[in-house]
Amino acid sequence: MLEILYQDEHLIAINKPSGLLVHKSPIDKRETLFALQLVRDQIGQWVYPIHRLDKPTSGVLIFALNSEVARMLSEDFKAHQIHKEYIAVVRGYTPHEALIDYDLKVLLDKKADKDRSDNKAPQEARTQYHRLATVELSYAVSRYPVARYSLVRLLPQTGRKHQLRRHLKHIFHPIVGDTKYGRGEHNQLFREKFGSHRLLLHASKVTFSHPITGEEMMIEAGVDEVFKRVLNLF
Repeated sequence: MLEILYQDEHLIAINKPSGLLVHKSPIDKRETLFALQLVRDQIGQWVYPIHRLDKPTSGVLIFALNSEVARMLSEDFKAHQIHKEYIAVVRGYTPHEALIDYDLKVLLDKKADKDRSDNKAPQEARTQYHRLATVELSYAVSRYPVARYSLVRLLPQTGRKHQLRRHLKHIFHPIVGDTKYGRGEHNQLFREKFGSHRLLLHASKVTFSHPITGEEMMIEAGVDEVFKRVLNLF
């Protein structure tokens, strides 16, 4: 059973676990379980996806319960009127806070986007971050005698594919557990020492105006036991 964070007659929000696809995708044909399907079966009615979280990312995921609300929420996302907040564990000590303003090339999947052109100019992409805590672990990694990490709050101002993961890589503070953009030696350390086999990126909060009532909504999601174990290090 998925954790339901909020539900009314218009929309539902769940806490998506890491490793679960939002919906069926040609990118990963072997998967048989999807958040959309599980939510539909759990509440006994059709749901409409509004936004996505990467498969390895956990946290707040919102679905509409009818097509009109889906349209309204989708427009709000495009207009940047829905604000998402993430937490992540990254390699090294980041600055206390900064804005990553770095355009990102459009990422196309060989299967899902085979008919699209990859000649588009890079898209503007901005991520604000704040360092929440740091930790130094007495494990040698690569050429360093100790390993240092930061816990950061991430506030994306745009919504590009893999934006947070690519932006953190760009500033040389990749997210721990990221097998695509991260550092293998740090991922291996967290697997071996802390049993963490997941991307340490979590959508912790979403704030928006309810499309029907106009009420200011703030939906928060707690982390799983693996992420919690890592947070205890800080």
